[in-house]
Amino acid sequence: MLAKVFSSAVLGIDAYAVEVEVDLAPGLPTFAVVGLPDASVKESRERVKAAVQNSGLDFPVRRITVNLAPADIRKEGSAYDLPIAIGVLCATGVIPAPALQTSVLLGELSLDGRVKPIRGALSIALAAERAGMTRLILPRENASEAAVIQGITVYPVDTLPQVVEFLTDRLHLEPLQVDLQAAFTPVQPAPIDFAEVKGQGLVKRALEVAAAGGHNLLMLGPPGAGKSMLARRLTTILPAMTLAEALETTRIHSVAGLTGARTALVTARPFRAPHHTISDVGLIGGGHIPMPGEVSLAHHGILFLDELPEFRRHVLEVLRQPLEDGVVTIARASMSVTLPARLMLVGAMNPCPCGQRGHPEITCSCTPLEVKKYLSRISGPLLDRIDLHVEVPPVPYRALASGAAEEASATIRARVNAARAVQQQRYAADGLFCNAHMLPKHLQAYGRLEASGRQLLETAMGRLGLSARGYDRVLKVARTIADLAGVESIGAEQVAEAIQYRALDRERWS
Repeated sequence: MLAKVFSSAVLGIDAYAVEVEVDLAPGLPTFAVVGLPDASVKESRERVKAAVQNSGLDFPVRRITVNLAPADIRKEGSAYDLPIAIGVLCATGVIPAPALQTSVLLGELSLDGRVKPIRGALSIALAAERAGMTRLILPRENASEAAVIQGITVYPVDTLPQVVEFLTDRLHLEPLQVDLQAAFTPVQPAPIDFAEVKGQGLVKRALEVAAAGGHNLLMLGPPGAGKSMLARRLTTILPAMTLAEALETTRIHSVAGLTGARTALVTARPFRAPHHTISDVGLIGGGHIPMPGEVSLAHHGILFLDELPEFRRHVLEVLRQPLEDGVVTIARASMSVTLPARLMLVGAMNPCPCGQRGHPEITCSCTPLEVKKYLSRISGPLLDRIDLHVEVPPVPYRALASGAAEEASATIRARVNAARAVQQQRYAADGLFCNAHMLPKHLQAYGRLEASGRQLLETAMGRLGLSARGYDRVLKVARTIADLAGVESIGAEQVAEAIQYRALDRERWS
């Protein structure tokens, strides 16, 4: 007998339909899985057999062939356990075939018949709804995430016998319903706050500009100056996520297996801080079936790279495409996957190998050649894609011991939100979120300079040797500074502040 069960798989962050076909034929008892299965899918034979038997059901002693279609795409993971088990039981007549016609099933089976969670539930629910399916049966831990999609009925299950009883109409299951507005409650990370940072007024201003325009930022300063502390508080002044941003971010985190059973959506902007020993695949994504890397997991959030020169050169160079285009394209011989990666890059580094160059009290022991070699670990093309280079000086004792109140994150965030509101209104017809995403046509329309600003920028380009990309970055930052000030025109004051945030360009010129 032949049975067909509908399931799904994820490629990148998008899901596609998988038909699980089960055939029972006379002959010696065998259990074969075809359709380019990987090792974890092949091992499902043992899990399925044990789960069926330990659930008190009869497992057929026949020649069993399972085909996972389409057969030209490699299948991986354990999510096919449940549909294979249901397909076997349908082929033996335990489950009627009509009960499976508009249902999508996924889940890993334990040996005692429990249904364990999977990855990519949100993308799978979205694909099933678009394919016209009416029911999605999956593990309870994934149900709240999948139920965000309103066009399909989601049934959470715990065990294989429970699924069998439900499909044979001997058990009534309540579908899970999620109030999307209640699930989407944007949160700001706590308990950290900018009020805890003493001094560093110039750096705080640079972080405010970066948050207001979505700009990439690099901080240079000696150890202990507060670079990491400042970077981790940047999320507290970023605007709250929109529903569209939350859905896209949740899809990425779901595919990576980072979503929990308690929350349906990721509503806080991600903050990813990988160690400098990370590989290029870990940073950008990849694998036999490409999975998201750190740049995609930081989508709509922050990717913080501490001790930036310690990252391997070829690892840093893979950041060029996501910083420029907001996506990552991973090409393989059999497929090409594009993953979203619209992020803010925040880097931190010492000004020299010993870290004390420019310190007012400690003498630097590095030679000029060592300093030049150290700074050259960050390539020019990558630096061009970082809008703000800011020097972080050591904090003096008086500032640390002072009891004066520092500006809180909520106050700074209010100014950032006001600037972002202006940008969203400006780019409403273009689908842009902030100034950092401006294309040349937007720069031409909204980045026009007053005569004084144009003259100052011309002088700076000659003395700092800015590239065309560097010129665009200065204009974008100046546009953000003008938005924070609530002015439409970009004058010499805004251009001067934007040029001030090009510390490494000034370093090369000097």
